Amino acid sequence: MLHGLGDSPEGWRWLPGALNLPWLNYLLVNAPDEYYGGHSWFDYPGNIAPGIQRSRKLLFELLDDLRAKNFPADQITLGGFSQGCLMAIETGLRYPHRLAGIVGISGWVFEIENLIRDFTPVTKQQRLLATHGHFDPIIPFDKVREQIQMLKTAGLNVQWHEFPKEHAIHGEEEIAVIREFIRAGYFGKAE
Repeated sequence: MLHGLGDSPEGWRWLPGALNLPWLNYLLVNAPDEYYGGHSWFDYPGNIAPGIQRSRKLLFELLDDLRAKNFPADQITLGGFSQGCLMAIETGLRYPHRLAGIVGISGWVFEIENLIRDFTPVTKQQRLLATHGHFDPIIPFDKVREQIQMLKTAGLNVQWHEFPKEHAIHGEEEIAVIREFIRAGYFGKAE
């Protein structure tokens, strides 16, 4: 799980208990840059591309390291919130191995036209769950919904869920959607 801007893994320690998937291992990953007492994946605002590319490289190395330690890619779900959502989507859809799934919560897609242009056969095998809030004051809902539609039109397997929330998790209702998506990635349950 990749945290949002200004947060850290501490902000997500509640997730394992909330998901209640006792067979699942969790890795709460810390972003590389300090940011006002927390951390960030890339500079914001400003020229975000160099930081995104650097963080994507670091996350590729982490995924490769996990594979080397006998955690197959197809048994890894990569998720993130806000800035972490962008990084989960950016990393997961460019990673050369099929993952169990990608979960993007309250985030957006970086340079979507370039991402779609770079789709590979592995990209189109990835599963993506994207959730967003109608009332998000930080990342506009309509823009994200449009981006998700572009990914679907490009042939990506995307589940999209809207919630009456701001820039947060919409309680058990959203957690249940995430739980079922993760379960389906491991057990092949019909979506």
